[in-house]
Amino acid sequence: MYIRELAETYDDIYQARGRDYAAEAARVAEVIRERNPGAATLLDAPCGTGAHLRHFAERFAHVEGVELSPDMRRVAARRLPGVTISAGDLRGFSLGRAFDAVTCLFAISHMACQSELEAAIGCLAGHLAPGGVLVVEPWWQPDGYAAGHVAGDLVDGPRTVARVSHSVREGRRVHTEVHCLVADSETGVRHASETFSLTLFSDAEYTAAFAAAGLGCERVTGAGGNSRLLVGSPG
Repeated sequence: MYIRELAETYDDIYQARGRDYAAEAARVAEVIRERNPGAATLLDAPCGTGAHLRHFAERFAHVEGVELSPDMRRVAARRLPGVTISAGDLRGFSLGRAFDAVTCLFAISHMACQSELEAAIGCLAGHLAPGGVLVVEPWWQPDGYAAGHVAGDLVDGPRTVARVSHSVREGRRVHTEVHCLVADSETGVRHASETFSLTLFSDAEYTAAFAAAGLGCERVTGAGGNSRLLVGSPG
């Protein structure tokens, strides 16, 4: 779960790395409308800081988000006044309403094992309206990730952020330690650190999780052809 300093700087880091949230949201919306042209409602779970959700709000009549981290929710709420951001765990939340599209971008690998993956996909699928479309962005597969990855980022501006991380692979799990220095004129220099773990799921495991939820699993390219998306709809 992201602590406050990391939640506040999350978008700074990924935008500095070249992540284009507007282009990614546009591609996901295109994928959804190819399969459900009349899609008007969308749920993004988890929505993080709302970086994708704000662009979805320009393309769908009604959008909502779900996020486990209170600090991420606060950032998203500031960014998207009037949009409902609910607290919820991806493995088992229930909003009591259905959506034409449900998205899960850059987060599904936080599930620790196949049973959690199936619980999450099942929960997301359970929020689809008839004819709805589920779009999931997967992470690395087991044979594509190198052990011992080190990363460093520096964002210089009104708020300067320096972030370094080191990842250790143990079997199918990747444990990442992050340290972040944040400096601005009001609070000076702050330090935050955090460790989180992600899982390397295979294509077969994603397909099985979608099937367990009663969905087909189609693979398409993401924005700019630089990523993959898994698209589910009732088979």
